[in-house]
Amino acid sequence: MLHNGVMPDDSVTAQFAPVRGYLNTASLGLPPRATGEALHAALDDWFHGRWDAGDFDVHVDTARAAYARVVDVDVARVGILSQVSTASGLVAASLPEGSRVLLAEEEFSSTIYPFLNDTRLDVQAVPLDSLLDRIDDRVDLVVVSAVQSADGRVTDLDALEAAAKAHGVRTFVDLSQASGWLPVKADRFDVTACGAYKWLCSPRGSGFITVAEWADWVRPVYPNWYSGPDPWQSLYGTPVRLASDARRYNVSPAWFDFVGAAVSVSLLADLGVETAHRHSVRLANRLREALGMEPSNSAIVALDTPHGDRLREAGVKAAIRAGKVRLSFYIYNTDEDVDLVADLLGAAPA
Repeated sequence: MLHNGVMPDDSVTAQFAPVRGYLNTASLGLPPRATGEALHAALDDWFHGRWDAGDFDVHVDTARAAYARVVDVDVARVGILSQVSTASGLVAASLPEGSRVLLAEEEFSSTIYPFLNDTRLDVQAVPLDSLLDRIDDRVDLVVVSAVQSADGRVTDLDALEAAAKAHGVRTFVDLSQASGWLPVKADRFDVTACGAYKWLCSPRGSGFITVAEWADWVRPVYPNWYSGPDPWQSLYGTPVRLASDARRYNVSPAWFDFVGAAVSVSLLADLGVETAHRHSVRLANRLREALGMEPSNSAIVALDTPHGDRLREAGVKAAIRAGKVRLSFYIYNTDEDVDLVADLLGAAPA
């Protein structure tokens, strides 16, 4: 297995089925071969009645531990989710009435809808480019994605952390478009959330929440049997028994999704986020250079181009978001994918 600082090579790409022109990880990451094999085996075991419910716990625990490595936190700070809106709703419900929440107008809906929909809160939506400048002593919580879904803009996380600390502001950061390729130490922020089906190459229905040590204001608003220190001892009756760590924010796991997540997230943790970052951004910038664009710090390239149909007809898998063609580069992509897009758009990579 590769270590941080070594670029992905054939030993990495061989762990994925070759898919020419797949540039849509920002919508749906491709699973490693081993993840597919694990899921097939799990379904076969289910079909033949070989599973017991408790057998899935090891996969949940493995996925949590691997994610802790990806976002550089102690595993005690990690809980499991099914989707990001679960975490957004939890944080919104934890805020006192009248709390002022600052968020970006362009932000992904699942990240901000629970705040916008909570009439107890004073929500201010501002352009993303001015978000950090608007943090002051009147703000109670700032909500932002580390990387924007629509166009790949990367939030200055150092500036976010500094401004939040300077003004005593709490932070909720969506890592769904970041975890896996962008190095982030999650406990710099009060709460983070991540849907694992994008850059963590896991089945949809798996995800993670991190809660920093000082964020005891976050209430476990949906306690359930899997929120306890030993879930199999909190199946029935009173009193409420909650884990002392971030598992208290667990949702009940989608079992087979975490069978896949355990494999995928472990592979990515072993590869190293720094390695994935260098490779992904290099490919994205190679395309930007070919198209006469300025370099960026993102693995996502958003193009104002009328040629979306041409790319699709040539087999390039991308997405249309906010009126732009969104291309996302990851560890299983190669220079050939850049060449393919550049050629279709009439450019020549250097």
